[in-house]
Amino acid sequence: MVAFPFDLVSPERLLISDQVEGVIAPGSEGEFMILAGHAPFISTLKPGIVTVEGGTAPQRRFFVRGGFAEVTPEKGLTILAEEAIPFEELDAARIAQEIKNAEEDVADASTEETRRKAEERLNRMREIQSALGGTVAAAH
Repeated sequence: MVAFPFDLVSPERLLISDQVEGVIAPGSEGEFMILAGHAPFISTLKPGIVTVEGGTAPQRRFFVRGGFAEVTPEKGLTILAEEAIPFEELDAARIAQEIKNAEEDVADASTEETRRKAEERLNRMREIQSALGGTVAAAH
């Protein structure tokens, strides 16, 4: 299979800069796959899993929390994610505990600002849990 350049970037770090054979991503209008020679393309992303085939590893997966994907003939595919976490760093039990803690923080919030921050954290954890389904437990 023909390889193409792929970069996955979050605000914290560059997670991948590699020549890959294919990428599946969670577009806001539905999941899409990019292969070498894909037409120019731009899409927003919804929370979900990005699967990368080929390159320095046979398959890599990442949770992304929104962002943008752009394909150009010159640069290949670039994903600018609001947040990106390597799949192997996710743990279903830890995520479930984080959700429980955030729910308690929302219930115990004494100010509107504290409640807002706790709700944001709760929503973020629920997005991760929803996007991953039962796949995290199976990965360990």
